[in-house]
Amino acid sequence: MSTSAEERTRPAPRAQEGPGSWAREQLGALKELLDKPLTTYYLIIMCSALLLALGLMMVLSASSIEALQLTGSPFSWFIKQSLSAALGVPLMYVCSRLPVKFFRWAGYPLMALSFLALIMVLFIGSSELGAQRWIYIGDFTIQPSEPAKLGLVLWGADLLARRARQGRIEWRQLLIPLMPGTAILAVMVMLGRDLGTTLVLFTIFLALLWVVGAPVKLFGGILALAVLAAVIMIRVEPYRMARIGAFLDPWADAQGAGYQAVQGQIAMGSGGWFGLGLGSSRQKWSWLPHGESDFIFAILGEELGLAGTLMVVALFGLLGYAGLRVAVRVNDPFIRLSAAAMVAWIVGQATVNMGAVLGVLPITGIPLPLVSYGGSALLPTLAALGMLLSFAKREPGAREALAARGPGAVARGLSWLGLGGMTRGRMTR
Repeated sequence: MSTSAEERTRPAPRAQEGPGSWAREQLGALKELLDKPLTTYYLIIMCSALLLALGLMMVLSASSIEALQLTGSPFSWFIKQSLSAALGVPLMYVCSRLPVKFFRWAGYPLMALSFLALIMVLFIGSSELGAQRWIYIGDFTIQPSEPAKLGLVLWGADLLARRARQGRIEWRQLLIPLMPGTAILAVMVMLGRDLGTTLVLFTIFLALLWVVGAPVKLFGGILALAVLAAVIMIRVEPYRMARIGAFLDPWADAQGAGYQAVQGQIAMGSGGWFGLGLGSSRQKWSWLPHGESDFIFAILGEELGLAGTLMVVALFGLLGYAGLRVAVRVNDPFIRLSAAAMVAWIVGQATVNMGAVLGVLPITGIPLPLVSYGGSALLPTLAALGMLLSFAKREPGAREALAARGPGAVARGLSWLGLGGMTRGRMTR
């Protein structure tokens, strides 16, 4: 029997592919994506932008009722947060363009300024909700313990990086001056009765210990001291003891010490799978205290449901992955130390905040990074993320990929204004 030319040239039919082949293809595509040099860079930008946009949206929704009652305008606190974001985004961009040596130098004056500001808080600071942590300047407030977190990250990372020998750091070099410096900073924050920030500072310090490979005995000893300090701070303040009791059984005193925890759980439970709808929260009508700051995650869960809360968890998880990816892929010891400490700070603080809202951790009063209301917390966080972007450019092949991408949006804007020669001259230097 003769075969036509069409049949001879027709490709043989492929065997039917099963689900295993499809999964392998998807894993191969994901691996190829992760191997790209700019994956970390774009992950940081995407997660930061989405969390910041979501935060502004939720601050407007969560604060509108109380702001209307106190100021006569539902937009008062949203405008303040928007101004902080308007300052923080350019700050993030500037930090993303700065060299590593600038950050190594910046930790020392930032630590000195943090010490000075924390001393000022003890004398001229305002006490609210059992903690003395704010300095009022007109209509704005400054919380010095927030930039102190960034200062500890930079100062501690540079101290250890300068003592690195062939990528290794002797744990004995931690004793002076990193350990006493961290202890003094933590004690000053403790004097302001701010337990939550004190625990975050210890988390940063423990992350630095972990990266340099401190022995288990030293690591355990520092952790035991941190736990002992936390227990003492809880015992000496009656309202903290009440919080612990409310954590163990909030419904036992639902109208007293457990009120905030109970209202937060009601908000989370009311959201269901997809929430009541943006702006439709019932708990923000003077039921849930501090819904725009410490408990904004509860309002988010009520309005956007389980889907919204899982999206926030995923974004912080991706941000943490990006930071650890920088720490692993870049050989500079300062970058490794500061990137890991930064992840411990931001993702650790987010975990504690969300855990307190869900009732699996005690309430500490620390905000949800990038989402909660508060410019004092937002600005250092955006500066830290800008620094992480700068570090991501040091990954293998990242600079070449950025150069091949062509001029960025700023350069194109300057060119459109007739100032393109400035950027071209900068690129040829």
